[in-house]
Order: sequence, then C-alpha cells, then structure tokens
Amino acid sequence: MTESLTPEDLEFLARPLHGFLTVAESPVPAQPRPVWFEATGDGTIQLFTEPEALKVRRLRRDPRASIVVAAPVGEPERWVSVAGRTTIEDDGAHDLCSRLAARYWDLGDEALAGALREMLGADLLRIVLHPASVRRYAL
Repeated sequence: MTESLTPEDLEFLARPLHGFLTVAESPVPAQPRPVWFEATGDGTIQLFTEPEALKVRRLRRDPRASIVVAAPVGEPERWVSVAGRTTIEDDGAHDLCSRLAARYWDLGDEALAGALREMLGADLLRIVLHPASVRRYAL
C-alpha cells in the first residue's frame, strides 16, 4: 500500500475502464456505482456528476470515498484501489465530461454525440478524490 499513484498505475488508469465508486456515507453494505473517471498528473482521481446526485449529498456530509478499477475479463488480473477524501469543485466538470466522453465513446456515432451534447447542457460538478491510500494487485 502507498499514498500515491505510481507511473504504472497512471498508465493503467488512462485506459477506458470503469471505476466503481463507493462513498462513506452510504447504506450498509456500501453500494458501489460504475463511473467514468480520470487519473490526473498530480495523482488525484476526478469524475463529474450532476449537483442533485445522491453521491454529492452524501459526500457533502462525509467526504470519504474510494474507487476500484479492474482489468477486463480476458486479461491477467489487475486492479487499483484508491481511498481518500473528496472535494466538490464547481469548475472544470464540462471539460472533464468532454474528455471522458471522447475516451469512452465513439463520438462519430451521432446518438452518442447527441448524448454528449445533452450532458454538456446540464449543470455539472467535478468530484476530486485525493488519495490517502492506494492498493494494487497485478499478476
């Protein structure tokens, strides 16, 4: 376990994989949700969401969260888990949404491009996860 992401972690997390986000202020047992995410050069993990999302209300009460990202079926087992405190930011969410849509979707598909336009028309917040611990496993 470390407190920061390694260059190998950042390379793995740059792939279009889903992360499973869990927030501390949640029912027992916790209920992770799949999310798009971006690992940044400064070692944080960021995602975007709508201001009314349940995760935002929960994170405002208790900012602790974790995300787990795993390699897909057919690849050797590998995962990275990041836990820490979050901040909720008013800026940068639309740019992040655009970058992630280009990473996860084929925006040449008009239906997906339209879905992105709709997402960009909504109010969005950026959630930043500041790692306190990073765990990993790779075969």
